[in-house]
Amino acid sequence: MPITTCIFDAYGTLFDVAAAARLAAEEPGRETLAAVWPQLAEDWRRKQLEYSWLRAVTGDYCPFWEVTKDGLDWAMEHAGLEDPELRERLLALYWELPAYREVPMMLAQLKARGLTCAILSNGSPDMLDGAVDSAGVGEYLDARLSVEEVGIFKPASAVYDMVGARFGCTPDQVLFVSSNGWDAAGAAGCGFQTVWVNRAGLPMDRLAAKPQHVLPDLTTIPELI
Repeated sequence: MPITTCIFDAYGTLFDVAAAARLAAEEPGRETLAAVWPQLAEDWRRKQLEYSWLRAVTGDYCPFWEVTKDGLDWAMEHAGLEDPELRERLLALYWELPAYREVPMMLAQLKARGLTCAILSNGSPDMLDGAVDSAGVGEYLDARLSVEEVGIFKPASAVYDMVGARFGCTPDQVLFVSSNGWDAAGAAGCGFQTVWVNRAGLPMDRLAAKPQHVLPDLTTIPELI
């Protein structure tokens, strides 16, 4: 069936999760952070995801903001940064993440074709609202679906089931787009057409399902419809 609904992961897919550490490192007096920010950003994101997976396995759900803070605390300790003011600054910047440069035009093209566009994210509703508003892409999105509605993180199938429940579409009418290979694989296993946005050029994850498309960024998403 033709694609009617385009669903996007938020963090790392539409919004640049490394921006918080990068922007903080550019501020005056942040020389210590400037020396380590790429590793800090990588550790922060990795632990944020690891904690969400562990909580999904154990059933110990909490808002995504909590695992975001826990991930940052681990990353800062690993980098030897004991700076409460810096911690608060990094967390504040996480609410204002910029969209990748190609995102507004890509979403505008999809909406011009009459497609439904939405976010499906681990992020809590208030976090998603902050990112969407800061990036200025709210006019292109029909919904911001949060795992808070089902109380479990991706890649639980209950998360992907939210799409059909909200929009009344079948899985084969959905194009799901994520920068996380495991997320794209999880969606593919639920019957979605999927795109892995592999910005870092990483190997394919060894999982039961695989994304149908692999792209370096979001620019050509409209060409797949």
